[in-house]
Amino acid sequence: MRLLPDFPPGVVTGPGTDGARAPETPPAERAASPKGSGDGPSKPRLRLRTGIRRLPAVRPGLALAVLWLLAAITAALAPELFTSRDPLAVDTPDRLLGPSAEHLLGTDQLGRDLFTRLVHGAGVSLLSALIATLIGLTAGSLLGLLAGFLRGSTDMVIMRLVDMLLSIPGLLLSLVLIVALGPGTRNAAIAVGLTSIAVCARIMRAEVLKVRESLYVEAAHSGGARWPRVLARHVLPNTLGPVWALAALEFGTAILAVSALSFLGYGVQPPTPEWGALVSEGRDSLRVAWWLTTFPGLAVAATVVASNRVARALDSDPRAA
Repeated sequence: MRLLPDFPPGVVTGPGTDGARAPETPPAERAASPKGSGDGPSKPRLRLRTGIRRLPAVRPGLALAVLWLLAAITAALAPELFTSRDPLAVDTPDRLLGPSAEHLLGTDQLGRDLFTRLVHGAGVSLLSALIATLIGLTAGSLLGLLAGFLRGSTDMVIMRLVDMLLSIPGLLLSLVLIVALGPGTRNAAIAVGLTSIAVCARIMRAEVLKVRESLYVEAAHSGGARWPRVLARHVLPNTLGPVWALAALEFGTAILAVSALSFLGYGVQPPTPEWGALVSEGRDSLRVAWWLTTFPGLAVAATVVASNRVARALDSDPRAA
């Protein structure tokens, strides 16, 4: 066994060095060298983890859209929080009064307070739009799920039916269906919901086609899982992201379609207040009472724009914020 001599610190040992002393770094250079550059052991940096993530910046447009939708939903559920008047109470001496402190949005041809009728009409409009959205989303998602997962002849038959529905304008198809079903709020909601099935089916099918090629779906098939279980446990939960955005978008479209049917006289029947019906009631007095059509029309437009803004926020990538 060969014993090596004890060299003092700073001496380089190795083949061909013969115990040569390595050049020492001047104190000035050691002080100027950055930490962890290799001149010496650097102290590890301590990072304090608080578990608090940085909150995304609040977008004013999205905040206003959410506030408006919350106000509309609150008016639909509890209109007495906004007004204590009766929306059907007739007061002939106060007919066709303009907006004032007593009547915020004026009165109609029978002296009824327009703000009260607008608040109470939110319940009918939003409920009809919600029913239509649920019908279209449920039926369309089921058809798109089956078409995208089963493929083959099932996909071909379902998508040809969807293409046939998409070739007919939505309002025209709604009018045909409501003529067959009869006028009324419920029938108008069903007609609008049936016209939105095709759009929901195409979106769901596109998402299923992407998810069905994933590794976890193939692993579930390889493990012997049956296709209903694969659909319920793996495919459906991973395709709901764009569907929620589509639901918000279809909700605004349904409000516009239901209001259009009520404007034409196929939806809610007077004297029940509804936004589209309020616009229809005020069109004959447009020259002398502009507020009768302006404020209900603004309510419909604001709700549709707010729904579209929320849908765009749901569909956007959160990492891009």
